[in-house]
Order: sequence, then C-alpha cells, then structure tokens
Amino acid sequence: MTKRLENEVSLLERHVKMLKTIKENEPIGIIRLAELLGHPQHKVRYSLRILEQEGLIVPSPDGAVTTEKFDEFMKDIDRLLEDMEKAVNRLKIELKSP
Repeated sequence: MTKRLENEVSLLERHVKMLKTIKENEPIGIIRLAELLGHPQHKVRYSLRILEQEGLIVPSPDGAVTTEKFDEFMKDIDRLLEDMEKAVNRLKIELKSP
C-alpha cells in the first residue's frame, strides 16, 4: 500500500519537473529533456505522452511546448500539495496518539 503511494508521488514529481523544464526551455525535444533531467529517454517519452493527454503540452516541429493550461495546472498542483501536506500532518499526529 505505501509503495504504491510512493511510486505515484515520484511519478507526479517527475511529470511536474518535466513540465517546468519544458516551459523554461520550449520548444524542447526528448533527448535534451532527458539530458537536463537525468532520466532515460523512455521515461521522458512516457511523461510527455501523459502531459500531452492532459492537454498541458503539444508537439511542435522543434519539440514540446506548453499550452495555456500550464498556469492553472501549476496553481491546482500547489493547492493539491497543500491539502496533501495537511492530510499527512493529521496522519502523523494520529500515528503518535495512543
């Protein structure tokens, strides 16, 4: 149960880092993204596919570029992480109580 949660958070972290890197370097291709992030190309391809399915990036002849959904997504992720942090803190308190 905990391993699955850990994997999902790790995957989300990779997607968000990749999205930010695309925004900072757009347009950018798979090879350059892999170099900048230190991830294998197959993982970069997977994340690009997910980001494209979510409508956060689109392909261009010169590489991936972000869409108008970028700013709202980043705000949503920030809110989600704040909510998760609160939930984690409540869980930590619950674990310490007898």
